[in-house]
Amino acid sequence: MPDAGLLDPASVRRLAAELDLRPTKQRGQNFVIDPNTVRRIVSLSGVTADDVVLEIGPGLGSLTLGLLELGASVVAVEIEDALAARLSRTARERLGDDAASRLHVVPADALQVDELPLTPSALVANLPYNVSVPVLLRMLELFPEWTKGLVMVQLEVADRLAALPGSKVYGVPSAKAAWYADTARIATVPPKVFWPVPNVDSGLVRIERRDPPETAASREATFRVIDAAFGQRRKMLRAALSPLFGSAAAASDAIERAGQDPQARGETLDVAAFAAIAGQLPATP
Repeated sequence: MPDAGLLDPASVRRLAAELDLRPTKQRGQNFVIDPNTVRRIVSLSGVTADDVVLEIGPGLGSLTLGLLELGASVVAVEIEDALAARLSRTARERLGDDAASRLHVVPADALQVDELPLTPSALVANLPYNVSVPVLLRMLELFPEWTKGLVMVQLEVADRLAALPGSKVYGVPSAKAAWYADTARIATVPPKVFWPVPNVDSGLVRIERRDPPETAASREATFRVIDAAFGQRRKMLRAALSPLFGSAAAASDAIERAGQDPQARGETLDVAAFAAIAGQLPATP
């Protein structure tokens, strides 16, 4: 008789042995082995049985099973072929046919996937440490239908995603995420609930999508300004943005037209201010 319910440490290790899986730092693989942590994440996510949840990097299925147990449908994007191939069977063995029927596995790299079998209404994921920010920003850009989310990332990344202007850790991830959504770090997760055990804590970041700033500038143009502003973090905006406008003087004029101080630094501006500056960029041929 197969084990039932969520994965515990013994189940995780049995599955890993079956698949000859050796978690790698290269892909940031750390699997949750504590059912209570999984249920806590699912509860904090605000997901209900009516949601279609997008999950990135399900791995052996710890969080996937927690979402299915709730009654939600799950679209799981998994880059590892062996893990993707095993996931549906794990759901069937541990939760039954109904749960397995609500799972849709997409064997693909989340940084390359551009379509899904179902339209997601939420995103819940234990994101691989090494690609967490680009994956999250891509999912926000490509699939605007999901309006709520919860991601588990390295604690330092969680703080960066949720940082507000003026914070010491406010930067590119903070400003770009703010184009799409409000973010907040709502909890920490200790290393001991993972296998292998990482050497850092993790953080849970709640995501609530909202409209982007009112601006004539495109997202791409705004992101170019954000990248330039933080590319030379200690420089004043007029110097940091001079390559975009052709000179420091032209940048200073544009920044003033946008209602900002040319002597300010990027870490003091919110995304609406970056968008206003982007609206002053010279037209490209």
